[in-house]
Amino acid sequence: MDPEEDSDLPWVEKYRPQHLDQLVAHSHIISTIQKFISERKLPHLLFYGPPGTGKTSTILAVARQMHGSHFNTMSLELNASDDRGITVVREQIKQFASTQQLVGGGIKLVILDEADAMTGPAQFALRRIIEKYTKTTRFCLVCNYVSKIIPALQSRCTRFRFTPLAFEEASRRILEISVKEQITVSDDGLAAITTLAGGDMRKCLNILQGCALTSKRITAETVHLCTGTPSPELIDALLEKLLTLNFNDNFREIQEIRLAAGLSLTDIIRELHRSILKIEFPDKMKAGLVRRLAEVEVRLSVGSNEKLQQAAMIGAFLEARQIGGSA
Repeated sequence: MDPEEDSDLPWVEKYRPQHLDQLVAHSHIISTIQKFISERKLPHLLFYGPPGTGKTSTILAVARQMHGSHFNTMSLELNASDDRGITVVREQIKQFASTQQLVGGGIKLVILDEADAMTGPAQFALRRIIEKYTKTTRFCLVCNYVSKIIPALQSRCTRFRFTPLAFEEASRRILEISVKEQITVSDDGLAAITTLAGGDMRKCLNILQGCALTSKRITAETVHLCTGTPSPELIDALLEKLLTLNFNDNFREIQEIRLAAGLSLTDIIRELHRSILKIEFPDKMKAGLVRRLAEVEVRLSVGSNEKLQQAAMIGAFLEARQIGGSA
């Protein structure tokens, strides 16, 4: 895909790697698959791991390397937007696997993206098809949660776990794209993007593109403003208040800060959690505080009132201060 010709595409698709040598992470997995291809011994594959770690990009690059110009006729890709019930397995997948390929030759490839969303009966029906057409077809299952794939399918595949991208790997790719898009990313901006993304390359590029629409020079401040997340300085200030002020003053000041900056209480709690783990608190105080904050986050996730949960968060810190004072 030529970036110049696809300027209207989201950067996630515009800069999706087209070949195995363009992938920036998981070199041990890439080298193993390269060896499988070169020796013509590609097994059935199972890729699993968190979103945005390169699972789909890797198998699509494998398909292009194996089939070249015959990619569209020699590969069948089904993802979460397709129906993957037992009917599709018995008809569409079976028909593709059983049909002899007159053009191109070689091994056909069936890619089942988001395979953990397949129904149980569909997974059981897939077992027999994988065995029956192994001579002509290879299957690759891509999923986030390997526990949702039945053991019978797992045992038929070579498993590869895709871990979140390291800071250096994500940073290298961000800087490459920033040069092509003629934008500048500062060191603190780079750290902010990778921290917020948490090893998810897709999220990195979405944040980068969103910030690039605001400014051609991206700093940590730009990132936090564009994503609506609290900056480390703000979190430090909030933490100081929570550890010193009384309940009423805390509630009033935190409410004013949240309204002025348009911050989500969930984001504040997640960032407070990171800061708490770095501070030297007594173990009993830290354990109790983390447990209470987790309870508040759960209640927020099911739609509880934010003001009530903000009060609960402040109460958790007041309790922790009492524990710390008595320790």
